[in-house]
Amino acid sequence: MIKFFEKDPYSPIQYVYDVEKVLYKGKSPFQDIMVIENSYFGKILILDGVVQLTEKDEFFYHEMLVHVIMHSHPEPKRVVVIGGGDGGAVREVLKHETVERIYFVEIDREVTEISKRFFPTVSSGVDDPKVEIHNMDGAEFIKSRTEEFDVVIVDSTDIIGFAKSLFTVEFFKAVKESLRDRGMFVTLSESLHFHKDMVVNVQETMRLVFPIVDLYTTPIATYAGNWWTFSCASLSLDLRQIRRECVKDTRYYSEEIHQQAFLPLSLYKKLMNKELEW
Repeated sequence: MIKFFEKDPYSPIQYVYDVEKVLYKGKSPFQDIMVIENSYFGKILILDGVVQLTEKDEFFYHEMLVHVIMHSHPEPKRVVVIGGGDGGAVREVLKHETVERIYFVEIDREVTEISKRFFPTVSSGVDDPKVEIHNMDGAEFIKSRTEEFDVVIVDSTDIIGFAKSLFTVEFFKAVKESLRDRGMFVTLSESLHFHKDMVVNVQETMRLVFPIVDLYTTPIATYAGNWWTFSCASLSLDLRQIRRECVKDTRYYSEEIHQQAFLPLSLYKKLMNKELEW
């Protein structure tokens, strides 16, 4: 049987998948794109040699990326999703009845088209009337906006290549300027197991810009390091508090998961003081 060896630049180990079938292999102007089928994980989306999602467990990532921040906000109406070309984050944002407009900003149109073809349950919301698609650099999109959005969600690839622009002080400042007075922001920030220094760096950079910064985590089997983190920020409200009734149609996220996902304050303090030894 054919094997796929993942090429994760940040992982000290290598993941290997049995390939039942190669469903698609191509190259966009931005990256290599491949879709394979595995007997356990189902269809798998791979960008530049790194697994982005699998049918088996994508909901862990998409639900936690979106619903923690969306339930922390009292009334999110205008939401930006940067990246996430597969459409999973958009699908989850649409579950919130308060939402009036989603600005879906994905630089690589081809990823969305491939997702619509091979992952229809993930990309199911991208053609919704509430969704406004912008195929452009997310950092450039945010630069031109002032006090327009309630929530900004970054669903990027790893912090390398063209995704680097989404993790700078300049970008975070632009996000802050784009948010309304109760605005909130969340981005993936790698694994506490394998990328602890990177997690701290993202937190420190965000702290230079936002008055409230926090960190929550979730287990994801197919992402290197497994203990995946999400760095979030708020202009005025505590991110750990749930302010609306939870949406019903989730498989993993719940009010209890929300409350337990954030790092305990004692561990968070150790992390930021660089006292954790692993």
